[in-house]
Amino acid sequence: QLRDQQDVRDLEIVNQRLLDAIQSGDKLTYSVLVDDGVTAFEPEACGHLVTGKAFHKYYFELEAGGEPASASTIVEPRYRVFGDAAVVTYVRLQQRGRATTRTEET
Repeated sequence: QLRDQQDVRDLEIVNQRLLDAIQSGDKLTYSVLVDDGVTAFEPEACGHLVTGKAFHKYYFELEAGGEPASASTIVEPRYRVFGDAAVVTYVRLQQRGRATTRTEET
């Protein structure tokens, strides 16, 4: 619970530091400010919740010129077991350059 206006101001300052770190590609500051178990809705995630830093790591590498060929993130996995068989369904977020596509897969 926020105690007062100073708490709000402190959060605004930290959030601005985070946005500045992302904008400038400052991976160290990002790593200090963001927990490894971060969950986030990002425009690049096509409306899906992403968990952990791997999704964001792709963009830091892209900015650093180490452009990875592509990266995939699985979100909303569902598992159904039928005796000795199973069905796995999920949404796959495929990152290539600045573009992210969303596909539903099994």
